[in-house]
Amino acid sequence: MNRTLMGALALLVISLAQAASAPALKEGLWEVRGQIIENPGAKQTQFAYRLCRNHAYDKAMDDRVRTVKGCSTSFDNLGHGRFAAASRCTLDNVVIDSKGTTVYESDTAMHSDSRSTYSPAYRGRTDETIVEDQRYLGPCPTGVQPGDRLMPDGSLQRYVH
Repeated sequence: MNRTLMGALALLVISLAQAASAPALKEGLWEVRGQIIENPGAKQTQFAYRLCRNHAYDKAMDDRVRTVKGCSTSFDNLGHGRFAAASRCTLDNVVIDSKGTTVYESDTAMHSDSRSTYSPAYRGRTDETIVEDQRYLGPCPTGVQPGDRLMPDGSLQRYVH
């Protein structure tokens, strides 16, 4: 399976509710923390990073998830700051069905849950669940551009358009 497949799944989680007329998030540095649970075996992986974002970056992620080749994605506004997304992708002969919800607590905090299944299994993985919390921290540091990620080890991952 290629990077396109993994990128498609990551994009669904990142932009889960940025579509469907979701409220704009505050521009600046955001902390993203979460957990991935892979099955079989309930293998748990924690992740954390800081993301510099602005409205243009959020729109670009929304546009990207809507145009992933081999995928169809729908978004729904459930009301009261809750949004849902569902996608079906066929990439490298693997069908990936994903569903998730995002709850906007405010323009400075949100929570997402998503679940993806793989048919046939990908590298032994049949499904995975991703739980993610994001919160606004303040302005982006000097030299950090929208889309850039600051990793826990201090490294900077530059956003490539």
